[in-house]
Amino acid sequence: MKKITLIAGARPNFMKIAPIIHAIEEAKQEGKDISYRLVHTGQHYDKKMSGSFFEQLEIPEPDVNLEAGGGSQAEQTAAIMTSFEKELQNNPADLVLVVGDVTSTMSCAIVAQKLHTKVAHVEGGIRSNDWTMPEEINRLVTDSITNYFFTTSEIANENLRRSGVPEKSIFYVGNTMIDTLLKQRPRFRAPSAWKDLNLKEKNYIVMTLHRPANVDEESQLKALLDEIVLHSGDLPLVFPVHPRTAKVLKALNIEHPRLHMIEPLGYLEFNYLVANSKAVITDSGGITEETTVMGIPCMTLRDNTERPETITEGTNELLGTDPKSIKPAMAKLFSGNWKTGGIPHLWDGKTATRIIDKILTFNDL
Repeated sequence: MKKITLIAGARPNFMKIAPIIHAIEEAKQEGKDISYRLVHTGQHYDKKMSGSFFEQLEIPEPDVNLEAGGGSQAEQTAAIMTSFEKELQNNPADLVLVVGDVTSTMSCAIVAQKLHTKVAHVEGGIRSNDWTMPEEINRLVTDSITNYFFTTSEIANENLRRSGVPEKSIFYVGNTMIDTLLKQRPRFRAPSAWKDLNLKEKNYIVMTLHRPANVDEESQLKALLDEIVLHSGDLPLVFPVHPRTAKVLKALNIEHPRLHMIEPLGYLEFNYLVANSKAVITDSGGITEETTVMGIPCMTLRDNTERPETITEGTNELLGTDPKSIKPAMAKLFSGNWKTGGIPHLWDGKTATRIIDKILTFNDL
């Protein structure tokens, strides 16, 4: 019996793990000797992560919530490691599988290796080369102690090779976030804002901003929003606002009849808005992957990205953080000259099955 412990620390992690759970369940039904335990570290408290959230993803609630959230980066890392050490000692596994690049990813990988448990990293090899981002440190540390790397792109494979990872440890499988997107796409549903704002297909822009460089500095956030409003024609701007961003916006007293600041949305509702929008403006990494697969023009307000394939192959453009970059990007969008893009290799909804099929072949677990 191969016993796998799956780690999730924040809402996007569950999107990446859900298809892996489905693939394990399918393998079990086929008589394969495999089981899993789902550990939520509780890194992010999210009031939307109720039972209905897990129902939407069609997965069970976690076997345990370590409730290790809050505090500084160091305090959070320590809390997760302390709690997960007890968890893994009480419930030993053959393999600890971590996803993405949150603090839980790194913390649980360290604990697992110190308890002589092998580690698999889903989304291994992703790099922004920006060491000011905590996620980049998490990626580098995790990948330095990972045994099996499941990657989303040839770029990630090359990053790993350059850092000395042997070819036999790298498995190019695709993107589990896209497994979830394709599975859930028929179930996307309109949020109340669709009717309340009288939105029309391809006739509004979706915005998300949460990175400190964009939202913590009042003058930067104001300059970005002013430029977006000024150059977005007569389109409604729909902005689901993170609570922390909301405080800054309130202090700035920014209001405009086309700028609609709404509450954060669930997965099915948010992606309904994205799928039907004219374009998305964001500083998120995951959203750039989803827009690429859905063929929606995407403008990323960051100076770097750990997902370059969304630019080289997809519909994403990296604008940087200079507000003046917004005008030419909007002109390109409205002239109909935005690139069409394509879907990266293996982003086909079957990634999780490839991961579990591969794990079942490992003889050293």
